[in-house]
Amino acid sequence: MNTPNPEFFYPNRMGRILLLAMEEILGDAALTTVLNLAGEQRQFESLPPLTQALEFPFSTVSRLQFALEELYGPRGGRGLSLRIGRACFLGGLREFGTHLGVADAAFRLLPLQTKLKMGASAFSGLFNKISDQRVRLEETSSQILWHIERCPLCWERHAEAPVCHLAVGLLQESLYWVSGGKLFHVEEIACHARGDTDCAILIEKNPLGG
Repeated sequence: MNTPNPEFFYPNRMGRILLLAMEEILGDAALTTVLNLAGEQRQFESLPPLTQALEFPFSTVSRLQFALEELYGPRGGRGLSLRIGRACFLGGLREFGTHLGVADAAFRLLPLQTKLKMGASAFSGLFNKISDQRVRLEETSSQILWHIERCPLCWERHAEAPVCHLAVGLLQESLYWVSGGKLFHVEEIACHARGDTDCAILIEKNPLGG
């Protein structure tokens, strides 16, 4: 007899940020279609409250991401997930900016590489502290590897290629914001969904274009 996987959760506040970001990018009608396709219609009948209670399931996050790909195709779903990830960062900054400490004027004046290191540490620490997502950082002189060891985006999924595009978009926007408008190469190079040991997103420390 197979033992069912344990359920893990985001706090309600993060679930609310995700749904509002999806509404912003997709619009009401398309979001309703995605929710119906994912079997998650109840999630938008009443938005999760702004609480830290761990009640927004990883399985819901994963089904929503899969439904985007089903509805718009792999390429269209990827593009939308990237945009939703960027919107999630901006929504998260409004809700958690004071906890992260990256909105302070003193932080904005730090050298770029120092901001990248401190921002990545604060951001990963937030997920590890208030959610069941587990993030581990690995750093070299030129790269940061963002390892998601327990990932909601591909929870219980199987795919031939990495599918955690929302996380890529979220990190892209965080780097853009922290750097004051610079673009960076961000790429998912490993994913639980295709059988890798964790989901790993590679971030080049040097911005594109020098």
